[in-house]
Amino acid sequence: MNVEHPSLWLKKEIVDAIRSTAREAEALRHLHPVQRELVHREGWLKMLVPKNFGGLELTLLEVLQIEEALAWTDGSTAWVVTLCAGAAWFGGFLHQELAKEIFSIDLAFFAGSGASTGTAEIIPNGYLLNGSWKYASGSLHANVFTANFIIHENGKPKLQSNGVPLIRPFVMKKEEVTVLNTWNSMGMVATASHSFEIKNVAVGTERAFDINAAAVVIDKPIYYYPFLQLAETTLSVNLSGLAIRFIDLFEETVARPTQHLYQGLAQRARKKLDNRRKEFYRRVELSWKSCIQKKKTPKATLQKVSEASQALAKQSLLIVDQLYPHCGLSAADQNREINRVWRNIHTASQHSLFKWR
Repeated sequence: MNVEHPSLWLKKEIVDAIRSTAREAEALRHLHPVQRELVHREGWLKMLVPKNFGGLELTLLEVLQIEEALAWTDGSTAWVVTLCAGAAWFGGFLHQELAKEIFSIDLAFFAGSGASTGTAEIIPNGYLLNGSWKYASGSLHANVFTANFIIHENGKPKLQSNGVPLIRPFVMKKEEVTVLNTWNSMGMVATASHSFEIKNVAVGTERAFDINAAAVVIDKPIYYYPFLQLAETTLSVNLSGLAIRFIDLFEETVARPTQHLYQGLAQRARKKLDNRRKEFYRRVELSWKSCIQKKKTPKATLQKVSEASQALAKQSLLIVDQLYPHCGLSAADQNREINRVWRNIHTASQHSLFKWR
């Protein structure tokens, strides 16, 4: 299949508005108000939320195109949308009365962590929650948090039949958690990916949920798509969007008498990346069609999606690292967009889902 340049997937006025405030967003160390307003206005945080809850209910391919285009526009904005829209996807597994309550919140904004660094002690009618988590992108803007907890009973981890501790994700409200100012990364500065903690908060049993096909409570294809591949695909297009933007800026940066030499580098880089993008989108499309038809995707097909996602991420980072030495000192200037893109992709690439070996 053919892949387009991400510029064709977003309106120019939206791109201009996000980019024109990106530098100030870094100074603020969180998304600029203009960026947040656009995120809410366009409904990007509810891309994976069903229409009956006010969501866009987009297909996986549509979500990936928007996120890749946003990454091409601005890394921090894209990352927040990706991670926070991904957390809102959990709405398909929540107790429906709770989901209605959450999505009725004006400008519902999810943030969270997949790390199992909390404990949920079983108490009468619910759980007592304690724990702390790192790297919750969008934490300063969030009013809903999700995280994984190890279930405890009588002070000890509750074991499953296979002897492994039982872990379940929970939903928490903004007033129940404390955000800790810990995000000091060189890139993705405006994502505000701070830590958060919860201490001795009692919640009802409806706050716990499970993420698997058997636990789906909203009968929509997107909730039957496995979470691992959903995460891998959405994160990978963040890197490819950043790489495409880096190539664009590289071509602008090296405009000099020997430009034809550098144009060749850029053209080869773009071709390599587009080949990976074609294979990636082809694999995703096949898996999505299977999910729609059967509400289940064969393991072999999902494995191909994972491989294509990792290959796209690796190619994206490799291209940036190959082009960067030719950019001169101007690319080392932190006030220039090309430097911000370089910092962003090297920060985003440290996510634990990416496998570099």
